Amino acid sequence: MPQHPGGPPLPPHTLDAFHRGDFWLVQPKKGGHRAGMDAMMLAAAVPSGFHGRLADFGAGAGAAGLAVASRCKGAQVLLVELTAEMAAFARATLAHPSNAGIAPRASVLVADVALSGKARAAAGLADGSLDWVIMNPPFNPAHHRPTPDALKRQAHVMEDGLFEGWIRSAAAVVKPRGGFAIIARPESLAAILGAMAGRFGRAEVVPVHPRADAPAIRVVVRAVRASRATMVLCPPLVLHEEGDRFSQRADDINNGRSSLFGD
Repeated sequence: MPQHPGGPPLPPHTLDAFHRGDFWLVQPKKGGHRAGMDAMMLAAAVPSGFHGRLADFGAGAGAAGLAVASRCKGAQVLLVELTAEMAAFARATLAHPSNAGIAPRASVLVADVALSGKARAAAGLADGSLDWVIMNPPFNPAHHRPTPDALKRQAHVMEDGLFEGWIRSAAAVVKPRGGFAIIARPESLAAILGAMAGRFGRAEVVPVHPRADAPAIRVVVRAVRASRATMVLCPPLVLHEEGDRFSQRADDINNGRSSLFGD
């Protein structure tokens, strides 16, 4: 059974291709968080020409951060994960031979992104040290399809004040004029914009619809640190066409051929 560097054998897991095999993810077969389209949409919020240091808050096995590194060849990615179990999957992902071309530009940090001040810096997240932060925080309410699996529950279930804590940290570690992006449920948009107030501006919001005639199931928000520009509501992303086929735009985003915002 494969091991992560310096650790015991991993529990049952799968090896899954993303961006048509440009990178591969070692992720839990059962329990914990398994990455999919949410991570690809979040990563696609970063402009294709991005160069610099980016952190993926709540990285899990590393899907969103590595999707940025796959599409943006000048990106250096820090995968920040709270749980040792999921960080072990991220390390195994970087150690896998299929990722040899991307692994030198990525690293794993076990840290609580909700820490503040000196505690956050001591954990490895220094103020003003990053050019971008992306995040896919746990955004399910506690009553939403509760799971008995503790690791999966920690990855999916939102705690009170979560958006405020995570976005506060993002604002601290991102340089002025640096970028920020988050994916969440539409009902969380007010809380996200409230936490961004005075920290990030020039917000761009993309609603994500499963089909053209269905309500949005996600929103992707990106913004600029210390900008005072107003919010823009962008054209929606429609995931599926007739017959449940991916739309061309969704397929391009899922496979790293396009950014979500067209840049």
